Amino acid sequence: MNQPQVISSPNVPKIILFDLLTALIDSWQVWNETAGSEELGKKWRMTYLKLTYGCGAYRPYETLVEEAAVASGLERSLARQLDENWKNLQPWSEAASVLRLLKQDYQLGVVTNCSERLGHMAAEQVGVPFDIVVTSDRAGFYKPDPRPYQLALDLAGVTAKEAIFVAGSAYDLIGTAKVGIPTFWHNRIGLKAPEQAPLPIEEMPTLNDLPAAIGKYIG
Repeated sequence: MNQPQVISSPNVPKIILFDLLTALIDSWQVWNETAGSEELGKKWRMTYLKLTYGCGAYRPYETLVEEAAVASGLERSLARQLDENWKNLQPWSEAASVLRLLKQDYQLGVVTNCSERLGHMAAEQVGVPFDIVVTSDRAGFYKPDPRPYQLALDLAGVTAKEAIFVAGSAYDLIGTAKVGIPTFWHNRIGLKAPEQAPLPIEEMPTLNDLPAAIGKYIG
């Protein structure tokens, strides 16, 4: 049964950390276009996510993408095509304006399940510079292992209570809970949370709701 996070006199946050490829970017569209349809793209992506969340220690992102394509009944070569289509990633329509607003008061960072090369390429597509970019490649582990989140805190020089995380997938809620980072969930595409995921501070369908939600949280 889901249990809500316990909130007690939070410190004023110094950094807002984001999941990159779902919370800030509509990466699902690129998978769908590469696969040839929304149905095939979702099947491929969900198979990839299952491999990733069960992976733990880092294996090359591109390898997992290829294995997921084969397991989904798709051509192995689509993994290379997805790599080529990575340049077509688009942030959610309001992402840049919300980030620019938050950047007036906070450092910004991303923690993403990706290779270093593709992670930094995706981060640049958002259009707002980040203070910290942590990939699973750099951390040596895939989320929701706590180590990528902890690496972001260490690089920012803050404690968990001096940060806020904005999840794209509910699996982030599992990882951030292990580290103790207060977490919001931008559930843009209506993903279902796994049973073991704790509840976020607030779930929202758009990033436009985030600044006010953070303001309410810190009082």
